[in-house]
Amino acid sequence: MPIADEIRQLLEQAFAPTRLAVINDSAKHSGHMGDDGSGESHFTVEIESAEFEGASRLKRQRMVNAALGDIPGQRVHALAIKARAPGEPV
Repeated sequence: MPIADEIRQLLEQAFAPTRLAVINDSAKHSGHMGDDGSGESHFTVEIESAEFEGASRLKRQRMVNAALGDIPGQRVHALAIKARAPGEPV
């Protein structure tokens, strides 16, 4: 299974998001540090979920990283996370 699909599946299970985008940014980093040639080394996650209400930005990032298990830092070199609660500005 492609890592993007795995990320999407794990986040849907953990947060029941009202909006979720998993963007593969790997092509932008081709030949740079962390590019392992797989085409699945750099991602951006944009997620909106009621689970993030009242949580700080840091706590939201920790929640997403925890839901993704060994993906961040081990199977993916870089993961940008944009997490917000419904109704918050983009």
